[in-house]
Amino acid sequence: MTFQKTNLDHKNPSIINHNQENHNKINLNRENLGLINLNPLQRGGIIPLETRAILNQWLDGYSVCDFCRGCLDKIQRPPIETFVHKTLPKFLGCDEVRITNGAREGKFMIMHTICEKGDWILIDVNAHYSTFVAAERAGLNIEKTPKTSAPEHKINETDFASKIKEMETAGRKPKLALLTYPDGNYGNLPDAKKVAEICRNAEVPLIINGAYAVGRMPINLKEIGADFIVGSGHKSMAASGPIGVVGATKKWAEQVFAKSKNYPLKGVEELGCTSRGHSIISLMASFPYVIKRVANWDKEVENARYFSDEITKIRGIKAIGEQPHNHDLMAFETLVFYEISTTHKRRGFFLYDELKARGITGIKPGLTKNFKLSTFGLTRKEIDKIIGAFKEIAKIK
Repeated sequence: MTFQKTNLDHKNPSIINHNQENHNKINLNRENLGLINLNPLQRGGIIPLETRAILNQWLDGYSVCDFCRGCLDKIQRPPIETFVHKTLPKFLGCDEVRITNGAREGKFMIMHTICEKGDWILIDVNAHYSTFVAAERAGLNIEKTPKTSAPEHKINETDFASKIKEMETAGRKPKLALLTYPDGNYGNLPDAKKVAEICRNAEVPLIINGAYAVGRMPINLKEIGADFIVGSGHKSMAASGPIGVVGATKKWAEQVFAKSKNYPLKGVEELGCTSRGHSIISLMASFPYVIKRVANWDKEVENARYFSDEITKIRGIKAIGEQPHNHDLMAFETLVFYEISTTHKRRGFFLYDELKARGITGIKPGLTKNFKLSTFGLTRKEIDKIIGAFKEIAKIK
């Protein structure tokens, strides 16, 4: 058998040098490093110095697998088994926990296990897009609860009851329900216990999507009374992702975390193994830090309310979402900045530039009419600096 020679002769030094030259032109430096980052996706994922020092030892590929006997959550060196089967269940208030590559993977695992293609599920209308994508991937039909009008955009817990009844009457009772707690648009926190009670009485299993809750604020699945909980390590547990957690009550754990018939050590919905490197190490290393900051949640809410109260004193800025606010993720309507952008030479990008010049980032380039942000983990001094920056920028002519 003969092979035709291609033009890509990698033995040719000129080609190698050319490829290396092009690669060297790629700038992988993070331009906003060291700035105060207001992005809600970033605030809960900022890694403490202690974790950063450990991570260098675990950056190589499958770095945790040296002592694996075939099951990720049974690895004892490093102590993943203890973390997954003892520490996390106690922290989340559930019977069984597994590691995932993110909250969305946990949602899909549950949907794919509990439901069959064509089934209906009930989701709050403020749910994250990944919830809808997970349901679509599982071949499910979606019914949404309504929300109140602007500016609150609240989920009324009793709408879960009326929707379940309405769906059941129509012959499509939901096989599963999901509550986003809090939602990623406004930071609203519905009464999860009330929703859980409604779903329990209707015999509809309930998922709590705690991507912005687990690792930021106290949350306990058994106290809520729901069946499943998912969390995001890189979004809210000071971990270098992608990584997440999924927890279940004893009633559902065996089903969702079932092992493969062909490979008895491997979880089917986990596709055998999930996080196999630095991400699981970062989740474990940051955990003591996460425990401490969760205990400080009341202070985080106090700081968020302080920020909101001060920023809305600026003409043309209005808070969006439930008030008083109960979470660090906040949304604002900012017509004052939009008005400036209509005549500014940088148009909609002026706000990003002005904030960056003051050592602040996290508001996406081009946004001026409305945006969301988070004050999680910021000191009062840093918050005052941000408030002062917005006040200065609002005076630009």
